[in-house]
Amino acid sequence: MTSLHDTLTLARGPAWRNRFMLAPLTNSQSHDDGTLSDEEFRWLTKRAEGGFGLVMTCASHVQAAGRGFPGQLGCFSDQHLPGLARLAAEIRKHGAVSSVQLHHAGIRSPEKLIGQQPVGPSDHADTKSRALTLDEVKHLRDDFIAAAVRAEKAGFDGVELHGAHSYILCAFLSPETNQRTDAYGGSPENRARIVHEIIDGIRSHTRADFQLGVRLSPERFGLVTTEMMALAEGLMTGGRIDYLDMSLWDVFKEPEDPALKGRPLMSLFTELKRGNTRLGAAGKIVTGEHAADRLKHGLDFVVIGRSAILHHDWPRRIAADPQARPAALPVTAQHLRDEGLSDTFVTYMRNWKGFVAEEAAA
Repeated sequence: MTSLHDTLTLARGPAWRNRFMLAPLTNSQSHDDGTLSDEEFRWLTKRAEGGFGLVMTCASHVQAAGRGFPGQLGCFSDQHLPGLARLAAEIRKHGAVSSVQLHHAGIRSPEKLIGQQPVGPSDHADTKSRALTLDEVKHLRDDFIAAAVRAEKAGFDGVELHGAHSYILCAFLSPETNQRTDAYGGSPENRARIVHEIIDGIRSHTRADFQLGVRLSPERFGLVTTEMMALAEGLMTGGRIDYLDMSLWDVFKEPEDPALKGRPLMSLFTELKRGNTRLGAAGKIVTGEHAADRLKHGLDFVVIGRSAILHHDWPRRIAADPQARPAALPVTAQHLRDEGLSDTFVTYMRNWKGFVAEEAAA
């Protein structure tokens, strides 16, 4: 039986020392221009020290206008290279594989933050975003590819395309938010065209062993689960990506689609053909027992968020005690600071109800 602590080899790039991937977590710790801060450097490198197999950055925007939150790490300019290079070198020093998650917030870009109207595949009344022109779609594609090249130049082992959570690539995949009538809209194949073109571009412009992953959502945001299953299988069997990262919100839940109920949502993806592509998932994998169980049920790796925030060395804790459980919530702000979170990140975590203990008034 596969163990959480077994090495994970992939079709390209370095093997991961175990089956733990650090979730690409929003933390708002970097500088306003997208350059890396010491606080974000500490947060990520501490997880490399703590034993994670793959250390993934937060969502890193590939265009200035694709910013999704304050303090977001950028990968859209060469001014970001020194910080990214420093980060990649330190992650490698501690034995972890490194990856930048490439992102454009699209219809979820706050207008007040980016200083202009947000964009998406089509006009979208709820977010007051406008449709990209055909030339802008091609520019967006090229900027994702350029960001991957930039990450490679900085020394990262690979990148992950953020195609989930209604951000711009996900918005293209959704028939609800993509009403285009050109080559990038209409059929599922056309709506996925930009994702395939980005993958092809990254493969053409980076070295042969550059590791490439994709994150997808299987439902919500107007997505059709059966379409996402077909896309996932096509990506996994196509030989162009090295791993697929499914964001499930809850790896134990049933699908929302009534026609698919009666089985775990995760099983819809673990039972797909996957060729040499590795499959992982995120969603309420909190304990070591949860993680081991998900491998038993077909995942190649697990994506850890909450427990990674609470304990920088979560993989090592599980290695020492497979029944280990993370600290009970709420935790003190000082506990989080001791685990490498800055005050900015601690403040952000207060948005997670019941996560950070209220401090007594002086």
